[in-house]
Amino acid sequence: MSNQVLVSVVMPVYNGAHYIKQAIDSALEQETPLEVLVIDDQSTDGLSRVLDAYRGDSRVKWLQNTERLGVAGSRNRGVREASGKYIAFLDADDWWAEGKLKRQLEKMRETQAVMSTTGRELMKPSGKPAGRQIGVRERITYKELLKHNSISTSSVVALREVMLRYPMEHDDSHEDYITWLKVAREYGWVLGIDEPMLKYRLSEGSKSRNKWKSAAMTFQVYRYLGLNMFQSVICFISYAFHGVMKYYGASGKR
Repeated sequence: MSNQVLVSVVMPVYNGAHYIKQAIDSALEQETPLEVLVIDDQSTDGLSRVLDAYRGDSRVKWLQNTERLGVAGSRNRGVREASGKYIAFLDADDWWAEGKLKRQLEKMRETQAVMSTTGRELMKPSGKPAGRQIGVRERITYKELLKHNSISTSSVVALREVMLRYPMEHDDSHEDYITWLKVAREYGWVLGIDEPMLKYRLSEGSKSRNKWKSAAMTFQVYRYLGLNMFQSVICFISYAFHGVMKYYGASGKR
């Protein structure tokens, strides 16, 4: 098993040359047989010069999109071309704590979960701690997930067959949230490990940091899932409440 890929790390990137080395290195340092699929969505910032340093490491594979696919399309391509039994998502500006993958795989086997997530520590754009951690419940049900998205994409590990069944769609919305909801709806729950093993870099440019835009996209998530207007409004009210508590509450528990 030592020479066989168990986990495929899917890392979409567009002009992420400044941060991606830390992300790749944190993946390569995991005690798990893996490959890192860097899906380059036509970057123009000299990303190739950074990736040149990994040309001698067969675990790192550079996939260049021939046209802009966006983050959802890039992740889907990575899942399709992956060779591991499991998929781990990692954005180019985030990174992992030591032992993250090993811990998740052990708990997934123990509980027979098809997908898992972890807590996260918020980091400033500089990479320094922002003084905030956000935890997760041990069992995240579909009903709970409808109320608020407690799953950070860069923390997710899931069976590849499940991610193939539920590719990320609707890039005009929170495409990852839609996928997590579909998985939770079919399998009943998602495993949560309440340890801050993801280092989540805050970025002013991400779509989740624009609160009004993010709110509108969240409402669209409910509509894409087939919820009626009343159900969507109820879920959205819960989302708004949990959003305030997540960033301004005392506990940080999601």
